[in-house]
Amino acid sequence: MRFKLICTAAALALITAAAPGQQPVLNESIDSAWLHVPRNLTGSLPEIMEPVMGSDIPVHLMFVELLDGVYAPIGFRKPEGPGPFPTVVFAHMNGGFGMRWIREWTQYGSGTLEQFLDAGYAVVWMRYRAEVDPPWTEPFTEREWQGRQRFSRGPQDFEDAIEIIEFVKALPAVDADRLGYMSVSHGSEMLMKIASQYHGLAAAVATEPASMDFMATLPPDPAAPPEPEEPETQAVNTPEMQREAVAALRAQIDIDTAMDRVSRIRTPIFVVGRDRDHNQDTFRLNYELLEEAGKVVQWQSYDHDEHGFAFIQRNADGVYDPDPLQREVVAASIAWFDYFLKGMHSQSPVLEYGDAAGGDWTFD
Repeated sequence: MRFKLICTAAALALITAAAPGQQPVLNESIDSAWLHVPRNLTGSLPEIMEPVMGSDIPVHLMFVELLDGVYAPIGFRKPEGPGPFPTVVFAHMNGGFGMRWIREWTQYGSGTLEQFLDAGYAVVWMRYRAEVDPPWTEPFTEREWQGRQRFSRGPQDFEDAIEIIEFVKALPAVDADRLGYMSVSHGSEMLMKIASQYHGLAAAVATEPASMDFMATLPPDPAAPPEPEEPETQAVNTPEMQREAVAALRAQIDIDTAMDRVSRIRTPIFVVGRDRDHNQDTFRLNYELLEEAGKVVQWQSYDHDEHGFAFIQRNADGVYDPDPLQREVVAASIAWFDYFLKGMHSQSPVLEYGDAAGGDWTFD
């Protein structure tokens, strides 16, 4: 096999080399060590436009090239007009599932995004690769190998998100200086990893940030008995219980490593907790470390029954019908982005859904 590769490379060198007295033959290939292409074939990648139930704003389904040359799907929607618009990308928990996920959540899980559209934002559902177990702190380096890429490790989900953010910034309808990020659970931990090494986000909302890895949680004592499994939503979690849990968790992290990571963050972040979540101590400690490091940060917690409550889904009747706490957290999130992306120093109006099956909202 090696002999064949060497012969192929030699043959291509002969093709592209110029005879004495002639101009060199231009090779425009991205894979120039192995293929001769006389003219550049770059251009617009295909995209698909689909209608969205109950809305006049379609979704543009696109593919974003990632660090290793594979593609991740996104769903882009914008208000009427050319823009450029302030824009928010949305990251829902762990990754995977590809374009089908984008299409399903666009149609059935976009109640929150519909309200952002009504508030004048372009919105982006994004998918990234699934979470992996290897440490995210292992350095990512690239070197040339036989004319192509070779990495020290595989790219991870938060690195996919950075590539997607950069792609979105280049869209004509997007104001690249006014781009935000809203997330839940692992998507919010991804935000912490992103913001600690990338400074292209104007503001962010991290709901229920499951930031155990980012905060350098120490491994459990192997001699300790296993912890009993907790329900995702506890029956009771009083303020005193929450304070005690945060103090216990603080003793279980590598504080120097955690603060070093936090110190690099420049993005203003609104951290949203959930009072009875079994990871409320993680959410709160994430906020406290940001606050102690002097970052621009805000905290609000809600006593809601469902993990991921800030991302509104259609009910069994096919209607977006958020409860009061969902309305409140979405309005607070839009107000946060309004402040940093629109320069608006007043609370956004509280919005409510209409009776239509789609995402139409009406003002109180």
